[in-house]
Amino acid sequence: MVLLLLEALFALCLFLFIVWWTMFSGRKKGELPSEVTEQAAERTAEAAAPKSSSRSSAPPDA
Repeated sequence: MVLLLLEALFALCLFLFIVWWTMFSGRKKGELPSEVTEQAAERTAEAAAPKSSSRSSAPPDA
C-alpha cells in the first residue's frame, strides 16, 4: 500500500514539474511587442491565402 502511495506521489510531482517547466520556460525578455506579432500574423495570413492565377479553372470551349 505504501508503495502505491509513493508511486502516486512521484507521478503527481512529475506532472507538476512538467507543468511548471512548460509554463515558465518562455522568452527570456518576455513576450514580443504587439506590433511584431501583428506583422507576423499578417505575413502568415498572406502566405496561407491561395494565389489567384490569370487562367480560369474552367475548361476551354471546344
